[in-house]
Amino acid sequence: MVELRHSGSSLGSRASSSPMKRDEDASPLIHDHISQDADDEDHPRHTPRDRDRAFWFQTHSLFPFLNDDPRFSQHSSRISLLLLLLIAVAGLISVFSILQRLTSPYLCKKDGIVLHCPRVKEKPSLWENPFSATTSWKPCAERRDGGMSDLPPENETSGYIFIHAEGGLNQQRIAICNAVAVAKIMNATLILPVLKQDQIWKDQTKFEDIFDVDHFIDYLKDDVRIVRDIPEWFTDKSELFTSIRRTVKNIPKYAPAQFYIDNVLPRVKEKKIMALKPFVDRLGYDNVPPEINRLRCRVNYHALKFLPEIEQMSDLLVSRMRNRIGSPNPYMALHLRFEKGMVGLSFCDFVGTREEKAKMAEYRQKEWPRRYKNGSHLWQLALQKRKEGRCPLEPGEVAVILRAMGYPKETQIYVASGQVYGGQNRMAPLRNMFPNLVTKEELASKEELAAFRKHVTSLAALDFLVCLKSDVFVMTHGGNFAKLIIGARRYMGHRQKSIKPDKGLMSKSFGDPYMGWATFVEDVVVTHQTRTGLPEETFPNYDLWENPLTPCMCKA
Repeated sequence: MVELRHSGSSLGSRASSSPMKRDEDASPLIHDHISQDADDEDHPRHTPRDRDRAFWFQTHSLFPFLNDDPRFSQHSSRISLLLLLLIAVAGLISVFSILQRLTSPYLCKKDGIVLHCPRVKEKPSLWENPFSATTSWKPCAERRDGGMSDLPPENETSGYIFIHAEGGLNQQRIAICNAVAVAKIMNATLILPVLKQDQIWKDQTKFEDIFDVDHFIDYLKDDVRIVRDIPEWFTDKSELFTSIRRTVKNIPKYAPAQFYIDNVLPRVKEKKIMALKPFVDRLGYDNVPPEINRLRCRVNYHALKFLPEIEQMSDLLVSRMRNRIGSPNPYMALHLRFEKGMVGLSFCDFVGTREEKAKMAEYRQKEWPRRYKNGSHLWQLALQKRKEGRCPLEPGEVAVILRAMGYPKETQIYVASGQVYGGQNRMAPLRNMFPNLVTKEELASKEELAAFRKHVTSLAALDFLVCLKSDVFVMTHGGNFAKLIIGARRYMGHRQKSIKPDKGLMSKSFGDPYMGWATFVEDVVVTHQTRTGLPEETFPNYDLWENPLTPCMCKA
């Protein structure tokens, strides 16, 4: 019998097992021993002589050739002897086969060395999307509708628009898709977006350092006019970055297409070149024409391609993940969002020492003073957010959920993450339950990654592609990275499994002191049977990037 326990550095008391359930449930973490009294006072005892007599009676009844009674013929004795030999041979073969399968290791290679590797029997559904065959959706954003007219020459468009793509790589990717869509709405020429240096990322990457510019412009040539740089006739280029006369600043979040036609287009026509700033999430989803949403998918899934060297390096990392034990094996990609900034911004409460909690409170007060105030309301806020499933999963919580789903200790896991808050102590529960955790830094040498360290977004692109191509992708918190991965896997055929944990239900289970391991496993399995990344019907204000079904996919 076993029970679910968690150390103070990982799950704390939220995941402890109930004493009432410990005798009936089993956990994969700690093993104990069951003793059983073999004596039963209620049954009469037999002497050895009685037992021998009963044994011989049964044996002679089953195998008459052992009986020395002359009434049995020699023919019957031979048949019985042959039957006994056949049963014995079959029994020996079965026992040997079972023992060999259950206990004996098999040989595999790792780094050219022959090793004894444990056999792992896994259910096929662990690595396959169990319901993918029941759906019949296919990608269709690359398809052009018949009524689309030819684009006018560059000098006959409404004017030029220019945007700064802010944030990290994936936020920039969304901004680029939106910029193409807005240019299409206003029939404007798009100047190649600038990837703006972010205060957090502090990266000077240019568009051409990450994406294939030639492919981007050529693929969209029938949709939007795109130029590489500001026109030569516009001499004061610095004015486009600094002058308020050249900037549209009043664009609301998730603005409808009509807003751009009524408010932005007249200024573009008047000034000929306008910058749109800020441009994060400045285009809605259900308040724009379907063909515009389809164009955004076309940009995201077809026009935006990483540079060949990034694609090649990601393929090398994927190959190494699939051959870590010397023979082809599936792998899981885990996007672990538990960096200090994410923990602080969440304003959730996590297991830790008093010193850790005090330092985190100081950090939050410094970075988000308006939200922190005097801190008196934060405890109630943290409880509410955890109940609603709005808190990042801790590494130890992720480990327990994956084990409950049935993934064995030998699972190969690629971890895409920043610096985990709490360091190795916080990672210990996850690494103890799944020791085959690796990052790109462990899969590739320093020399191989040296060329990509020049730009933070290049390293993020490698993580993106390795996660995209994994057999199973697991997200632990929201964000552009995870939703773009899940959306792309849905769009590419939804055959690959993408797990989005139900954090609200999991927080309730972790906080129940009377829930045993078997009940917890049942809750996890039942809850996540359909949370595997299939296309879903959309709803108002849905997120196009995570679920591209309605505008970008069609019936097969």
